[in-house]
Amino acid sequence: MELSQLPDRVRLSPVSGSVSVSGSVSVSVSVSGRAVRTLAVWCPDWPVIAAGGSAELPGAVLHANRVQVCSAAARLEGVRRGQRRRDAQSRCPELTVYEHDPNRDARLFEPVAAAVETVVPGIEIVRPGLLVVAARGAARYYQGELPLLATIATAVIDATGYDVQLGIADGIFAAIQAAYAAQIVPAGEAATFLAALPVRVLDRPELADLLGRLGVRTLGGFAALPRPDVLARFGPDGAYVHDLAHGLEVRPPTARDVPPELAVEMTLDPPVGRVDTATFVAKTLAEQLHERLAARGLACIRISIEACTENGEQLSRSWRHGSVSTTGFTATAIADRTRWQLDGWLSGTIRSPDGRPSSGMAFLRLVPDEVIHDDGRQLALWGAESVTGPGGDLEQIDRALARVQGLLGPDAVVTAVVGGGRDVGEQVRLVSWGESREVLPADACPWPGRLPTPSPATVLSSPRQAVVTDAQGTPVTVTGRCAVTASLSFLRIGQQPSVAIAGWAGPWPLDVRWWDRLTARRRARFQVTTADGAGLLLMCENGLWCVEAVYD
Repeated sequence: MELSQLPDRVRLSPVSGSVSVSGSVSVSVSVSGRAVRTLAVWCPDWPVIAAGGSAELPGAVLHANRVQVCSAAARLEGVRRGQRRRDAQSRCPELTVYEHDPNRDARLFEPVAAAVETVVPGIEIVRPGLLVVAARGAARYYQGELPLLATIATAVIDATGYDVQLGIADGIFAAIQAAYAAQIVPAGEAATFLAALPVRVLDRPELADLLGRLGVRTLGGFAALPRPDVLARFGPDGAYVHDLAHGLEVRPPTARDVPPELAVEMTLDPPVGRVDTATFVAKTLAEQLHERLAARGLACIRISIEACTENGEQLSRSWRHGSVSTTGFTATAIADRTRWQLDGWLSGTIRSPDGRPSSGMAFLRLVPDEVIHDDGRQLALWGAESVTGPGGDLEQIDRALARVQGLLGPDAVVTAVVGGGRDVGEQVRLVSWGESREVLPADACPWPGRLPTPSPATVLSSPRQAVVTDAQGTPVTVTGRCAVTASLSFLRIGQQPSVAIAGWAGPWPLDVRWWDRLTARRRARFQVTTADGAGLLLMCENGLWCVEAVYD
């Protein structure tokens, strides 16, 4: 295919060889027998597009009063994912707000999937707006990857009018990232491409936050860590994403052939033509399938939904658990994806001339195409996981706490965040639930007089009075020039017996608000260890001693 034959809405980067069609496709080839050349189709900001918005107009989909997805125009105005509704609207008063509706997103994405399937069979939907498919055979059929991408882009645009973006890489994870960047990554160079990406693309917020605090901010830096150390510190899931950072195939190595008896099916009599009835059927079959898998210690990571209409049309669609996952579908997740798919079929892809579905569903079958050994999962502190993954029910908690705030006021529910300050008590502050809880790095601002590391583990809400004496029992004080009158030898806290001081460091003086006679404070801090192994932070002010914090 000549370059002149590419669609007008396809652009080709002469430097990187990237292809984009204003939603997304990526292609990936087998490198070492594990990484497969994979095609990923991505529609940017799909929930906004499905809700009727566009990239040129500021719009956002909200869930639990927070921005879940926003358009490109909204991002230019300062709207970001995770913002509260009022914060987003304050930055962009013209922002159009859409309700979160996964059923709508999945239903409207079905025409895109059908358009791609006319070019390449065997697609797998990762989530509404994103699908992947092995593309090596299709690339050979279309005489190369570029003609394949152009053909798919043309098919999607002609069938739906939605914008897409194109990229190529080895493996599912790298292919999806290439689609986000609209790049074609040469075969065998997935690790080099991924190295510059931030660790947050792994979709592990807690791991990304921890790695950032450890100074590891890119996938290349994470991949440079020794794998045994990563496994010991972060467990199997950490080792799994460590392999991803190396550009290895994301399909878990424990995948195994599926016994045929695991599939579940149901004959629908009378045929189902309504989505609410299909929802009940989907839930029943999902629970049966999950029970069969659990009885064999298995978890499903790719499921095929097969259906047959009363008029004989055969339908099939595969859904994958996610691009970065070592756990399988829950029963609720299987039911949701089955319901979404049935909604898409019943609402739009099999139609008669009058615009209605040609017939109802007479047969439904769920087949676990790919399973892994189920090693169990750690539930969240607040309860079991939801379809969005472990801890997904935090959204329900957020809504409940927002309701409490509506009844009692925004300051009635607070959470602690780490910030700056000189005193240990100032470095943790309480903010209203829902406000920015961004952790401020210790070195973000200069704090003269700040205590050296390590920081104490426990800060006492009320400092405990103490007495410090030297070897002769004479009380020790700190002079106006911040010099101790004698070596610290014994410590008595409250009415407890005196204990010998094994070691001490300090004093660290702190003179704050010296310009205001009413609020000025001048004190000295000491780090001490006692003979019984305790580590304490002492403060001396106006000749009086107290214990301010305790070290582990």
